[in-house]
Amino acid sequence: MKKTSTRLADGRELIYYDLRDDIVRDAADRRPLDRTVTTSEIRRDPLLGDSVAVASHRQGRTYHPPADECPLCPTRDGRLSEIPDSSYDVAVFENRFPSLAGDSGRCEVVCFTSDHDASFADLTEDQARLVLDAWTDRTSELSQLPAVEQVFCFENRGAEIGVTLGHPHGQIYAYPFTTPRTALMLRSLAAHKEATGGDNLFDDVLARELAGERVVLEGEHWAAFVPYAAHWPYEVHLYPKRRVPDLLALGEAARTEFAQVYLELLRRFDRIFGTGEPPTPYIAAWHQAPFGASAEFDGVTRDDFALHLELFTVRRTPGKLKFLAGSESGMNVFINDVPPERAAERLREVASS
Repeated sequence: MKKTSTRLADGRELIYYDLRDDIVRDAADRRPLDRTVTTSEIRRDPLLGDSVAVASHRQGRTYHPPADECPLCPTRDGRLSEIPDSSYDVAVFENRFPSLAGDSGRCEVVCFTSDHDASFADLTEDQARLVLDAWTDRTSELSQLPAVEQVFCFENRGAEIGVTLGHPHGQIYAYPFTTPRTALMLRSLAAHKEATGGDNLFDDVLARELAGERVVLEGEHWAAFVPYAAHWPYEVHLYPKRRVPDLLALGEAARTEFAQVYLELLRRFDRIFGTGEPPTPYIAAWHQAPFGASAEFDGVTRDDFALHLELFTVRRTPGKLKFLAGSESGMNVFINDVPPERAAERLREVASS
């Protein structure tokens, strides 16, 4: 992997990640951009104890542009974009309309490929591995920023999810706090450790799932399963079999196999509802241990945490979506319409081989 860091016209950082070492990235951003002005503010809810990012400047962000005006495509034929070069493998840049900025953290956009009409599932194994390496590098860099306590790499895919740019891309949020979902996991981890005399909850969950009926696919280094208490109609958790706290700690063999396993998983997601349906909308979310002040929590350390990816769709059946209504949005009590065992069975049925 070759990494080249440069700056856009308004001062934001842009990083190219290339498969070949002989690629030169020296194209300048020729757009007449003013410096980005952000109004991000973190406010803490005194009743729930969680935090809300207030970012009014995001009201003006790019919204469903036509394909020939996509800001994530490379700069070609006189059309200027966020990527000044005429091609790229993977490109990462600071979000022009960030939810988090300055002392409130940082937001980045990860462009998986220069092909506007592709998706992550269309990548080759080498391309998917390059994205993993980019996620890892950004985790390493962002975790060293003084304000950052947790790094979250994720992909929103599909208009049903709320995606406003059709180009295949993901995002990275570097939070100045431990997210509520991670804090809940850490509390459960600590309680389980105390109750069992030292057992690791993540290890026990993985062992139980591997011995059960909800395994979707399994490699030498990775395992994918529908969790026992899945929140979403089709939800899969992908774990490395050797527990590590973050992307940085993955071994070379696991990094290589990841591309094979993850691409197969995404391709199965696209076949869940049949070939006549539009591509399956999904969210893919990496869960990593917090850094800095949040590295220890109620007797557990960040090494007790297990890196994993959670992949889920809001589509519950062809033409129908799962809406978060009263119970889910009002009380955070999910009601799942698809039994996890049936979801796992369906994801095994649509295997490509």
